[in-house]
Amino acid sequence: MTSGTGRATTSGTLITLAPTGAESAKADVPALPVTVDEVVATARDCEALGAAVVHLHVRDLDTRPTLDLVRVREVVAAVRESTDLVVQLSSGGAVTDPLPDRVAVLDAEPDAASLSLGTVNFGRDVFSNPWDLIVELHTQMRERGIVPEYEAFDLGHLATLSRLLDRHGPPHGGHVHVDLVMGVPGGMPGTTAALAACLPAIEPGWTFAATGVGRTSLPVMLAALSAGGHLRVGMEDTLTYAPDEPVRDNAQLVARAAGLARIAQRPALTTTEARELLGISAPQEASR
Repeated sequence: MTSGTGRATTSGTLITLAPTGAESAKADVPALPVTVDEVVATARDCEALGAAVVHLHVRDLDTRPTLDLVRVREVVAAVRESTDLVVQLSSGGAVTDPLPDRVAVLDAEPDAASLSLGTVNFGRDVFSNPWDLIVELHTQMRERGIVPEYEAFDLGHLATLSRLLDRHGPPHGGHVHVDLVMGVPGGMPGTTAALAACLPAIEPGWTFAATGVGRTSLPVMLAALSAGGHLRVGMEDTLTYAPDEPVRDNAQLVARAAGLARIAQRPALTTTEARELLGISAPQEASR
């Protein structure tokens, strides 16, 4: 099914949970899930509320962001054992992570992984995503049977995606799914106008989700639903539920997203439906 612009649409909404991220410190945000047990409990709770994908950044025993493969594999295995969620690893890591380490995280064999489409200022930092890294991640994911979620922080990143696919072919699974990351200081703003500006660059057959960072979370969700898009929410992206009201936990954010999806008459997709949409094998068929 496609919309009037040719974008693929569904009768349901894919909800991705991004529970932790690499920016916030556990000492500053006690509710942030960072241990294996905390991540698993969060994933299980949010699956029950409507999340179908979990986007994982991993922390070490000192709660610091890490791409250590032993730790990453431990978290992936624990989430798979306790849930049916699509396990999507971040290949972005933290802004300070070396590029080779960001590619090596694919060795943990997730179902899916993020693939950022261009370098962008990230507040006072620079999130580096040069062309050669983009091509390597795209190629490595296809060879390993990992489905990419292409992350666009600005409108020009969608042009990069079209160029990538033209030159290097489709992703594993054949379906192109883009996440518009909006509201990052240095990227596109989290506004309806910015989301609308991206829509003509979403090519026929693609699907898209949108992530609103910080206080843009709610307006971006509403804009995405109105345009036939999907949603990513979680404490990686926002720590306030309303003005002067901190987020209680990730489940609170997923519950709100699922409620808005129901109001839009596009209820949350199940994990089975999410795999079908994204071209991901069922757990018993997927390569481990």
